[in-house]
Order: sequence, then structure tokens, then C-alpha cells
Amino acid sequence: MATGATAETTTGTTGYEPRFKRRYVDEIRPRLVAETGLNVMAVPRVVKIVVNMGVGEAVKEAKTLDEAVNELRIITGQKAMVTKARRSIAGFKLREGVPIGAKVTLRGDRMWEFLDRLLSIALPRIRDFRGLNPRSFDGKGNYSFGVTEQLIFPEIDYDKVTTIRGMDITIATTATTDEQGRALLAAFGFPFRTG
Repeated sequence: MATGATAETTTGTTGYEPRFKRRYVDEIRPRLVAETGLNVMAVPRVVKIVVNMGVGEAVKEAKTLDEAVNELRIITGQKAMVTKARRSIAGFKLREGVPIGAKVTLRGDRMWEFLDRLLSIALPRIRDFRGLNPRSFDGKGNYSFGVTEQLIFPEIDYDKVTTIRGMDITIATTATTDEQGRALLAAFGFPFRTG
């Protein structure tokens, strides 16, 4: 009996399920099945979220890259990967292989939690927010948008921020068309601009 309890705790099955994941299974997926007429398995779903932060000034000062990596870790709850320049660009004094950014790829429960915080807390904190561009899909149902400052996330301590940095957020879905992707994200409550 004791070994079964130990195995359960080591696998991490606590019975916790993110709010947006439960909402997708209980509300959004059945509604999309009814609206689109697709099979339950063919209904689009969110696969991963990629958060990317470009730090061009890291070429001159390496400390800024460490700050960006730390901020991404705080925002997403996952260690960020440092991205390097793919080619040399003389105009930007950039050489191939020099670290110039950081990114995090979120899947599973962390992805659902980030999506919940993004829609519930972060996006409403953007100054003069008029909605997200509904045309920022890539033709295959994936959506990308930019955020101008990391301070919209409440996890970031305002007093410790030295530089305001923007980030790109990409939401990858299994949708095959932009219309399916837009319907999925609108069902989650993405604040798309109208008109």
C-alpha cells in the first residue's frame, strides 16, 4: 500500500487541472463541434505558446540578456533558452553566434496557466488597449502578437526593471485555417479588435 502512494506522489498526479483546460474540454470544444460540424478530434486546440524576447542591446552589454532571461523565467515559470544570431550583419555590428535574445516554449499545464494569466490579468493592464489585431494569423491558424512592455505581467517587480522590453507571443493551434483558429481564440475570450 505504501509503495502505491509513493509512486503517485513521484509522478506528480495531484488532481489539479488548469481552469482554461477544463473550460476548453467542458465548454469550448462542444460549442465548436456544434458550430463547425467537425469531429470532436478534429476540433482545433492550442498546442503550444512561444514567448520570445529580442535583446539587441545584448551585443554591447551582456548583463541585459541575463535580465531578460530572468524576467522570462518569472513570467512563464520556466527557464528561458538563449537564442543566438544566425548570421553576421555588419550594419548592426552583429556576428554569427552572438546571443541576442531569449525564448520559452510552453506546453501542457504551464501553457494553460500562462494563457489564463495573459487573458485575465496581463492584456487588460495594457495602456490604451483597443484590442488585438484579428488579421495576425499566419494562414494556418497560428496567432502572433507583440507586447510592448513586460510590466503588464504582475509577477514583474516594477522597481527591479532597468529597461522596458517588448516580447512576441505566438499561439500555435491545430487549426488548418485562419477562420478555425480565430473561432478557437475568440471562444477563449481573446479581445480582437472589431472594425
